[in-house]
Amino acid sequence: MPASPPTVVLVHGAFTDTAGWLGVIDELQRDGIAVLAVANPLRGLASDAAYIASVAAQIDGPVVLVGHSYGGALITVAGTAHNVVGLVYVAAYVLEEGESLGELQGRFPRAALADHLKRWTCPDGDGERITEVSIDPAAFPLVFAADVSASVARVLAAAQRPLAAAVFEERASAAAWKTKPSWALIAGADQAINPDVERFGAERAAATIIELDGASHAVAVSRPKDVADLILTAVHATS
Repeated sequence: MPASPPTVVLVHGAFTDTAGWLGVIDELQRDGIAVLAVANPLRGLASDAAYIASVAAQIDGPVVLVGHSYGGALITVAGTAHNVVGLVYVAAYVLEEGESLGELQGRFPRAALADHLKRWTCPDGDGERITEVSIDPAAFPLVFAADVSASVARVLAAAQRPLAAAVFEERASAAAWKTKPSWALIAGADQAINPDVERFGAERAAATIIELDGASHAVAVSRPKDVADLILTAVHATS
């Protein structure tokens, strides 16, 4: 058993940043939990997971990794770091080793978000250009944050960070849930990821699952206490 309580490392997904965890961080800190929200590069599954794993490995003591959305795919790979003792998936992708996001999504009807993505190219720093995707701001409240206030949804839409489109075709190099315990929150009204995708991955990983009816993809913003309570369950179980 770990000698000290785990540090919680929060990994955001696409179209958002660490600010999406503010309410969850507040709840965890009120309970005396050490917590770190990591800025996800959003450049590629392998490179992003390596970055998260590097951060986790440099923390003194055990770590519980928490991934929202695309962040779930990252903790699935990064969770193989030696000091990671648990995984928490929040409205997230839970990949199998060798599986891509596109393959997992393709098993189920696509969510509304797929019809509201904007694409453009940008330089990658090596003289090449890459394609990025973001959500049409007009559709953002419906597909990402339907259960937060209209003003907050507009702010989130304006502040969103794009994701490299190639991410959807990359295959996971590992599945840490095969050797680490996991927990999962299913957002019942998610329009960004089909809840059936979240549920399928979580059940396949034999995760301890809770479902929140009416919760949007922005569940960490709209229902931070519920998210924090699940994380606390993981912390206590791995302490």
